[in-house]
Amino acid sequence: MKRVNNLYKKICDLDVIMDMYDHTIRMNTKNKKKIQNFDNFYSCNIAKIKEMLIRKDYVPGRYNLFLIHEPKIRIIMSQEIEDKIVNHLVAKYFLVDVFDKSMSDRNCATRIGKGTHYALRLFKQDYNYYLNKYKKFYILKLDISKYFYNLDHEIIKNIIRHKIKDKNALKLIDSIIDSTDEKYINEEIIRLKDNEKKKILNSNCNDMEKRLKEVEQLPLYEKGKGVCIGNMVSQVIATFYLDELDKYIEEQLGIKAHARYMDDFYCIHEDKEYLKKCLDKIKSFLLRYKLTLNRKTKIYSSNENVEFLGFMFSSKNNNIKMKLTNKTKRKFKVKMKAKNKELLNNKISFEQYRSVRDSYRGHLSYGNCNYLYDKYVIRIIKNKKAYTIDF
Repeated sequence: MKRVNNLYKKICDLDVIMDMYDHTIRMNTKNKKKIQNFDNFYSCNIAKIKEMLIRKDYVPGRYNLFLIHEPKIRIIMSQEIEDKIVNHLVAKYFLVDVFDKSMSDRNCATRIGKGTHYALRLFKQDYNYYLNKYKKFYILKLDISKYFYNLDHEIIKNIIRHKIKDKNALKLIDSIIDSTDEKYINEEIIRLKDNEKKKILNSNCNDMEKRLKEVEQLPLYEKGKGVCIGNMVSQVIATFYLDELDKYIEEQLGIKAHARYMDDFYCIHEDKEYLKKCLDKIKSFLLRYKLTLNRKTKIYSSNENVEFLGFMFSSKNNNIKMKLTNKTKRKFKVKMKAKNKELLNNKISFEQYRSVRDSYRGHLSYGNCNYLYDKYVIRIIKNKKAYTIDF
């Protein structure tokens, strides 16, 4: 396979940098103060990024680490605006443009037209096929242990070098991959964990032990392993890292009904014993990528409930049923209550609210959850008489 060269010059174009900021970073960055500060010196900041890329002396800035609590406690690593711009440029022009067209159609997430809803449609389609063809079938649900923390840097670089030849592009990609090796990152994770444990102990909550255990299980980064949680390059890497596994499942194991969303994937087959053999072969395959499966991995019968991407699937009278999991419901309720309050207190515009609302409306429609949407969105919005609502 011929490797791609002359990639680096693409991201040094002023129009490309401006377009990435104007139509991606500015639109999707939640911290509006960062955007305002960047916009105050817009021309200077854009020119600075261009010069830095031309000089080839860009070094990833420090990450700002913080905890989020929904749907579970996780560490997120945010960047300054110039780092976000460079990261998105690398993701799009070096990685997506090179890797996306050769990846399996069953490899979902962080791909245009192949996100969460695409993966859900695949599962529903595969489930329906087997439901109509067989009286009983089986679903192998697989989940990889600490996926983002265990992606091996050398393996990532080897995969990338198999397709990319441009030395300048590779140097920049490597600097982003290796940024999790910085000593301050683990020091900050330890500090966040200690502070969170103190808060839990002082709260005297009923589920104290459970929450303390959840915090304690937050991993640290090993040298040469793991990618940043939250940036675009990491998301693209997590997509293509196991693309060969997706092809192996379909071409070598002969399982057509399968899909992977990052570290969460499934295989459907009418023969349970064959799925057990496939599970052993998948485990061996993952060892080559220095990954293991966690305890969530299980083979389900078609008469059992199966969870995939926030929905619970089951069958009744030869019809598929799809419901939101309780965890997804809780996340939706918490998020919408907060957004309703922000809107009513004029802390966000209706356009900002509408963006969140419409995103959830599309997602909930997959599980026939209009009742939930009506309860937590429409009712309170109708009380906000200052707005003209178009449902």
